[in-house]
Amino acid sequence: MSLARRLLRNRALAAGCAILLVIVLLALFAPWLSPYDPYLQDLTNRTVPPVGYDKGGWAHPLGTDPLGRDYLSRLVYGARISLLIGFSVAVISGLIGTTMGMLAGYFGGKVDMLVSFLVTTRLSMPVILVALATVALVGGSLPVVILVLGLLKWDRFAVVMRSATQQVRALEYVAAAQSAGASTWRILRSEVLPNVLPHLIVIATLEAASAILLEASLSFLGLGVQPPLPSWGLMISEAKAYMFFSFWLIAIPGSALALLIFAINLAGDGLHQWFTPPERA
Repeated sequence: MSLARRLLRNRALAAGCAILLVIVLLALFAPWLSPYDPYLQDLTNRTVPPVGYDKGGWAHPLGTDPLGRDYLSRLVYGARISLLIGFSVAVISGLIGTTMGMLAGYFGGKVDMLVSFLVTTRLSMPVILVALATVALVGGSLPVVILVLGLLKWDRFAVVMRSATQQVRALEYVAAAQSAGASTWRILRSEVLPNVLPHLIVIATLEAASAILLEASLSFLGLGVQPPLPSWGLMISEAKAYMFFSFWLIAIPGSALALLIFAINLAGDGLHQWFTPPERA
């Protein structure tokens, strides 16, 4: 079966990747797709409704915010921030958790006990509360949010990679590499990592979606990405005072955020089905 036909048969993966591709393209070509500067304020055009309302028009297809900034432009640029946070947090936490999990699964013994203790300690701390306290002390900004979430989201990587490495370590080709005198680093890099990579990819998609949602929560509470950056969570926070009068100010970024999280989770579920052997599906 060709790769394209196999992808089309996996509807969850195909749908999730299609939606993600559209959002990624919007983020990449934001300077050319945005009709206005997302930071440009026009107080004479505050809270203009989207197209379809009596006072709406194609000059601002999705309307404007309370400061007169074009909502379509801010929405498109906001996709950049959400994708950047999801990708960066997945990379940082993935590097930490994968390293710890592979070392624990391969060496076992005291290394495994130490990693298990660190994972248990991390799981005892609620992510959102620790992130709120840290950002409140250090100060909210895009780099700080990425770093804090990256240092807090590694536990799932460690748990899954530990279990996967323990399974791979017992296989014959690892024993053959050990008998041939290969170094531990070479075995982990060339024999273990390629065989646990499917698990890593699936967990990375789930953690990226979780990081995007956590960033939106922090921004909504005023401790995440700071104005005037067009974060979707910050857009929702700025619009909460107008939710009963101009509900689209919350509905538009909220729908975009929900669609992105849905697409990433759908792609993650599709990847899980893709990498699961038929006899275990």
